[in-house]
Amino acid sequence: MAMAMRGLHPQMACTRAPAASRTLTVLRQQQPVRATLQLRCSLRQPVSSRLTLPKRVHSSVCGVRLPARRLEVKASAAAATVPAQPDTPSTWPGAKPIPFAAAVGLGLLIRFAVPIPVGITVQAWTLLSIFVSAIVGLVLEPLPTGAWAFLTATTVVATKTLSFSQCFSAFCNDVIWLIVVSFFFAKGFEKTGLGERVATLFVKAFGKSTLGLAYGLSVAEALIAPAMPSTTARAGGIFMPIMNSLSLAAGSKPNDPSSKKLGSFLVMSQFQGSVNSSAMFLTAAAQNLLCMKLAAELGVQIASPWLTWFTAAVVPAAIGLAITPAILYKLAPPEIKDTPEAPRQAMEKLDKMGAMSRDEKIMLATMGFALALWVAGDAVGISAVVAAMMGLSVLLMTGVLTWKDCLTYPPAWDTLFWFAVLVGIAGQLNALGVIGFFANKVGAQLTSLNMGWQPVCALLSVAYYGLHYMFASQTAHVGALYSAFLAMMLSAGVPGVLAALVLAFLSNLFGSITHYGSGQGAVYIGSGYLALPDVFKFGALFSVINLTIWATVGAVAWKALGLY
Repeated sequence: MAMAMRGLHPQMACTRAPAASRTLTVLRQQQPVRATLQLRCSLRQPVSSRLTLPKRVHSSVCGVRLPARRLEVKASAAAATVPAQPDTPSTWPGAKPIPFAAAVGLGLLIRFAVPIPVGITVQAWTLLSIFVSAIVGLVLEPLPTGAWAFLTATTVVATKTLSFSQCFSAFCNDVIWLIVVSFFFAKGFEKTGLGERVATLFVKAFGKSTLGLAYGLSVAEALIAPAMPSTTARAGGIFMPIMNSLSLAAGSKPNDPSSKKLGSFLVMSQFQGSVNSSAMFLTAAAQNLLCMKLAAELGVQIASPWLTWFTAAVVPAAIGLAITPAILYKLAPPEIKDTPEAPRQAMEKLDKMGAMSRDEKIMLATMGFALALWVAGDAVGISAVVAAMMGLSVLLMTGVLTWKDCLTYPPAWDTLFWFAVLVGIAGQLNALGVIGFFANKVGAQLTSLNMGWQPVCALLSVAYYGLHYMFASQTAHVGALYSAFLAMMLSAGVPGVLAALVLAFLSNLFGSITHYGSGQGAVYIGSGYLALPDVFKFGALFSVINLTIWATVGAVAWKALGLY
């Protein structure tokens, strides 16, 4: 390797020839030294770099100590005779081969290996096989959800199973757009900091004890839920950061035995209680709106859906919220019982946040306006989606949200696409008579047992709930099974509105039975404060508790409301 430095003073020049056979010449100058090093060596790939040493350094050449200078070194290496070879990725970057093969293979098996039942057309059976493949893909996730939905839509159109307009018909559905606009409201809560302020206020009010802190966080989530239709967004964007801060301040660290001091209790309480917050409001979770759309596809129309949902859910959901922290406090008590520092920390945080900003005030007023219209919309002739659109328009006009905020919020657009594709295909399955065919078959068998509709409703509800152990998404579960189970209930004589609401409530309650069954589960297990055995243990326990509450107290409330 040879190195040469040009323009050297002859009195300071010297040459050394070590084993590497290199030549170095250095010039001492009054100005900062700039050295150009040309390196030539055998390399597999050409290398070119420029390195600037920002600090002053001393050098010693041939025993002579040079004064401190700023050195800028430019190095380059020419490629040798070995040609450059591109890096080879260690893993396949596309669809996961095994989940992809399983999802596609099952669809092909149903289409070509299973005899088509009498009464179902070839077109309907083909669409069913594609739909089953789509659902399996949502569970196994060979690709992200939106990408898998795009492949599904492409397959449906390319095979001419449905026309383009039939496949994408749900993009004009008002419920789908209500979901999208609700996501933009969630973005507003996040951007303005209003959600964090509300949660911090409740920590300040209830946080003197560990149990009070858990109740404060639960009540805060219940109040925020109708304006943020995502348990994942609420968990990851608001409550987990607050709980993590409180836990660390108390010496309770994640992935550490000290997690039992405070963090484990708070996170588990919030995880198990959040399912009741989501079940209380129609707009508290995206799958709720999907349930109502799928029910409408089967002819179940619910008047004043927001108000009807709330009145049917508020009593059992409130009881669930009230007893969850207390039960956990008894069965898995935190080591720290008092948290006198929590209100002080909340006060300091509120002081740091300052007074409510202009954007927070507008966001609060807009949400109040939207909620009022959701409650009284039918009386004044304004649908839920129009009320949401009016609210979003206010946020855009006032600059609380910009159009760029909306464009760069992926959850909204991703949900729009895959929900619309799923709903569109499900609607066509119903139109082609597939859902009705199987529902009538199962319903006839259940009816022949002469049990009455109440036991049938109970059996189907427990089955629908328990099957969630096989799903990694609440919305995927709804898309796969809601229509089929609702159709079976209807064929067995269960009142339509009651059946639709019961299955919709269950679609929220099973969100905490595993760590993989919901978005908030992934957030909370990722915090490091929960142990997997505890998640499954308390998931099973609260399944029994919640189902008992909703089947008893809920049934009394539904009877009083005239749902049956």
